[in-house]
Order: sequence, then structure tokens, then C-alpha cells
Amino acid sequence: MTPAELSIAFFLQLLLIIAACRGVGWLARRFLGQPQVVGEMIAGVVLGPSLLGLLAPELQAALFPSDSRPILFVVAQLGVGLYMFIVGLGFDLAHFKGNARSAAAVSLSGIAAPFLVAVALTPWLVATPGLFSPDITQAEATLFMGACIAITAFPMLARIIHERGISGSALGTLTLSAGAIDDAAAWMVLAIVLASFGDGPGVAFLAIGGGVAFAAVMLTIAPPLLAKLGEWHAREGAVTQPILAVAMMLFMASAWIMDVVGIHAVFGGFILGAVMPRGAFAEQLKKVLEPLVVVVLLPCFFTYSGLNTQLTLVSDSHLLGIAAAILLGSILAKGGACYLAARLTGQDHRTAAGIGSLMNARGLMELIIINIGLQRGIIEPALFSIMVVMAIVTTLMASPLFELFYGRHARREGRLGALAEPPGQRDALTSGSSPG
Repeated sequence: MTPAELSIAFFLQLLLIIAACRGVGWLARRFLGQPQVVGEMIAGVVLGPSLLGLLAPELQAALFPSDSRPILFVVAQLGVGLYMFIVGLGFDLAHFKGNARSAAAVSLSGIAAPFLVAVALTPWLVATPGLFSPDITQAEATLFMGACIAITAFPMLARIIHERGISGSALGTLTLSAGAIDDAAAWMVLAIVLASFGDGPGVAFLAIGGGVAFAAVMLTIAPPLLAKLGEWHAREGAVTQPILAVAMMLFMASAWIMDVVGIHAVFGGFILGAVMPRGAFAEQLKKVLEPLVVVVLLPCFFTYSGLNTQLTLVSDSHLLGIAAAILLGSILAKGGACYLAARLTGQDHRTAAGIGSLMNARGLMELIIINIGLQRGIIEPALFSIMVVMAIVTTLMASPLFELFYGRHARREGRLGALAEPPGQRDALTSGSSPG
């Protein structure tokens, strides 16, 4: 396609993406009681080969030609990275420090139990033709499955917590902290698998060493330097264009570093946001960025992932049995282990159940990691589709289970505000203006 043709295709795609995400998101909120974010995930799958491509393959191919995918991919990465930067701006480090013991325990449990399930399931999966590459070893397959089961829907988790009105609560901060640690660990394990599968040990060393070094610098050296941005903002009284330009350059640099070392841009954005000056500066910067990011850029992330999802491959009875085993094992390992860890570190039953419900969601971080596995030849399309089913089901479960175990009880006791009411119970007209 020529540059002019790519431009035409891109603007039409954005029109369809925004319309589909807002429309399906509204339906999910109004009739299913799901957060807007879950509707947007479904909308991405609807626009892909699983539904639109199944019903009208020629139309779907014309609307989303392969030549336009790289552009959509870059916009998707920008959108999810900026959203995680916004989440970081609202992240309460004081709550994190106060809940560090619980966060570490929940995170460790949310990593260890999934790897035990992977150890149990992988011999069966490797022995089944058409799931893993014939060239992969059982150890490599076990590490990959462990990372897939252990990963958390970090961007989705952030949006669900935001929509429920618990971003600044101990539960919200603990869950986000544990989710961030889990996902960083999963990416490091993936780097090890890629290294052993042919990319060389440098990939693993760069990912682990680079990620730890970046986090250490941002948590120790960066805050005093970034405080000058807050002082600049205080003198100006607003987030002026020069201040915004500096903030965006810092974001781009952080996202670039995390991508270069092989983790993911979202972690660069989140960590930068978490160490930015607080107060009026952070609040005004969020107000400047949030509308464009939430309404226009972030839906591209959901759609790009949906374009790579083919749910129709999971139709064979034997594959359905494997899918059921992976799904059950994933739920028990992630949700159950995080619940037990939270209880053992002093959280009450309802709070621990709420944490387990949220941590069990996989979302599109799962789709990212399995797309890498498919592209690198680690897994085959059948296992890819099974893992997509697991990601969707666990994400759909998160909000209803959270409401059942924690939300309604917390509202009754006055621990959640009006904004934390179940989405389906709010005036449908107000849902369009909420983040998500």
C-alpha cells in the first residue's frame, strides 16, 4: 500500500475501533455488569478473524489489511504505555510500602503456584501433537507455560481498579503492586525461554539486568531530579506545553529503555509515573492526557490483539479437554494461591478474596506473551487459541467475582464510594465519560 492508502485505511480503522469499543463497552456495562475495559477487549476480538473475519472475511481483510498492521501496532503500544504512565501517576507508594509484606507474599504465591501447575501439565501438552514446536524441550515448554499461567492482566487490572474507585486503597495498591511484580517476573522468564530457544543468553541477561537497573535508578536517583518538574509546575500554575513536552520525552525514553532490554514499554511508563512528583502536578497531568489516551489510543491495543486471535481453532473435543484442564489449573493456581497468601499475611477473608479475584485475570498481557510464543515458533496455533480462551474467561470472571466477594460488602460498610457501584447499575449515559 502507498502512504496515502495507508493513511486512508488508518483513519477508517480508528473510526471503527472507537465506535466498536465504546459501543460494546456500553453494552457490557449496561447489560452484563462488566467494566468498560472488558467490553473493549471483546470489541477487539469482534473486529478480528474470530467474528467479523468469520462472517465477512473479505470485508474484514479490506478494513484491516496486513500492510496497515505495523502502524496499528505502534499506536497500540503508545496507547497502553501512556495509560500505564497515567496509572503510575495515581499509584500510592506509601500504600505500597505499608503493604510490602502482603504484596511480596501475594506476588510470590502468584508466581510459584502457576509454575507448579505448569510442571504438572506440560508433559501432557508436549506429548500432544500440534501444541508445542517439535524442537522445544520439556524444560523450555514448562517455563513458557509457567509464565503464561502466572502473568496478570496488568493494564486491565489497573483499569478495573480505577473504575471500581479503589485506586488509592490498600487493596488496590497491593493488587497493582503484586500484579506488576508478577508480570515483570513473567517477562524475565520469557526472556530466558527465548534465550535458550535460540536468541542466546544475552537476551536473558539484558532483560533481567536492564529491568532491575532501570527500577533501581528510577526509585533512588530519579525522584529528586523529577521534583524540579513539580517546582516548575508550581511556578507556572498549570501543565504548560513545555512542561508537557518534557514529561512526554521522559515517558518516551522510559518506554524505549524497557522495550530495548526486552521487558515491555508498559513497565517503563508505569515506573516513571509512580516516581513523578505528586499533588497538583500529577493530577493536572492526568487530566491533560487521560481523555485522548482512554478514548482513542488504548482501544487500538485491544483491537490489535484481537486481530491476532482465532478462537475457532478450539473445536476438537480433545483440545477442549486440554483447554478445560488449563483453565481450571490456571484459576486454582493464580486466584487460589493469591487468596491464601493474602490471608496468611493478615488480610481479612473478603479483602483476600477480592485480591484473588483480580489477580486471576490474564487479559491482553496474556495475548502479548502468547503472540510472541507463536511468532517465535515456541507454540502452535492450537495452543495459542486455547490460551486465548483461558485469557478471556479469567478476565470475564474477575469483575463479577470481585463484586461478589468484596464490592457489595465494602459498599454496605461504607468503604467504597458511589463511583464503585457495579457498572450495570449506573446511569448508562454517565458511562461514556468514565475512564475506560
